[in-house]
Amino acid sequence: MTHSTNGALKLNVRRTALIGFAFFGILLLWQVYDSWCPTFLTDIFARRMYGISSAQLKAGDPEKILNVQWIVGIVMACDNLAALILLPIFGNLSDKTKTPIGKRMPYILTGTMVAAIAFPFIPLFFHYNNVAGMVIMMAIVLIFMMMYRNPAVALMPDITPKPLRARANGIINIMGYFGGAAATVLGIFLKLSDYINVEDSARKLWIIEIPFLVASILMVISAFVLFATIKENKLAEELKDEMDLGEKMAAIETPVDDDAPMSAANKKMLFGILAAEFLWFMADNAIGTYIGNYVIYYMNSSSSSTMILTILGGLFSVLGFAVAGSIADKIGRKWTISTGLGITVLGLILMCFVHPTGNVVGANGEFSFPAILFVVWAIKGFGMALVHNCSFPMVVELCSSKEIGRFTGFYYAASMSAQTVTPILLGLVFKATLAWYVLPIYSSILLALSFAVFTSQVKNIKAKKVANTHGLEALDGD
Repeated sequence: MTHSTNGALKLNVRRTALIGFAFFGILLLWQVYDSWCPTFLTDIFARRMYGISSAQLKAGDPEKILNVQWIVGIVMACDNLAALILLPIFGNLSDKTKTPIGKRMPYILTGTMVAAIAFPFIPLFFHYNNVAGMVIMMAIVLIFMMMYRNPAVALMPDITPKPLRARANGIINIMGYFGGAAATVLGIFLKLSDYINVEDSARKLWIIEIPFLVASILMVISAFVLFATIKENKLAEELKDEMDLGEKMAAIETPVDDDAPMSAANKKMLFGILAAEFLWFMADNAIGTYIGNYVIYYMNSSSSSTMILTILGGLFSVLGFAVAGSIADKIGRKWTISTGLGITVLGLILMCFVHPTGNVVGANGEFSFPAILFVVWAIKGFGMALVHNCSFPMVVELCSSKEIGRFTGFYYAASMSAQTVTPILLGLVFKATLAWYVLPIYSSILLALSFAVFTSQVKNIKAKKVANTHGLEALDGD
């Protein structure tokens, strides 16, 4: 368990990693979803608007592919709009839920099972050119993943004292990136471009179906590992004294009182974090949503290159998550996040100067992939890991233990509202400019604005000094 000795707190790394299985399932599903679904939508809307596939358009009239991106953006944004509504609802419900298996676990198990069943039907309906069926399955997956996501993320701060949450968040994010890496490896060997860039009669369903099936199976396994190893009610009782001590050591301007309104200083801090978060998620989601299409339709490269980018970005994200807690202990969470934003802006400015190589290397006339993008993704992965590692703990630092689900909802309301706006807005920018190169310019501007908002509105308040486990002590049991 998390120990306290003479006013010091020590993080239980083993238990935190087990909680990370919740994040493993989340990022596993979203990596598959974000890597495949925008291209599915591009292809299926090309058929609806022009009567031919995106592969035929790319060969004959590639600018028309840019013309359908705003519709792709609307569908992806509708998903996020639903999340904007549902995440706070499930956060509040789980705060008030009491069951023999805990307050978060019923939502985690139900959401996992339904989403896992529906997920493999998305590529099935796409393969048979059924846009209604595909979008309905996407909606079902989204709704039940929202039932899962907020309670799963709230589980960590439920049983982790406030000063330890940046380090704990790094561990669960690393677990999540293992999930994303599992999905990415599938994309390297089952290349979406091998499905998209061929005649309709040559398209093989198994190429796109296997990643979704594997993601569903692994997601269910991860949820049951979580259920078998984390006993919510027992841990809440055992950790009461440590949680109370953590409250006294929190990095906040004024103490949190369960029975008093939120202080003006803490409200200002919360709004500043959420406003900056909205802008950096607009930037990051724009890249995440459109990078698959950017590689296939602009770089004219193999989709496996996107997966290699994702793995590289994930590796440097893991590095960022591993060191972010230690950096935050030294310079504070504000300057750790600000550093991450600055690093990421530099990476995306470099991306602004990347263009297709024109060197044909693939059997389908694909170009070689610009190696500089690997550098960009390494920079971006490390920088955004510093941002994401510290931002969520800063939000839940400002609430009492009774409102963790609600404040998790605030955090995700900001991120999901950003992800609702940005696919549509960027899709319209693509339609107006008919230029893929605006993608990094768009994201760079938003990240620069986020940096300005965050550094001007958020104070750097460091938590009181805490002790952390080292070596074999980190493997201490539950």
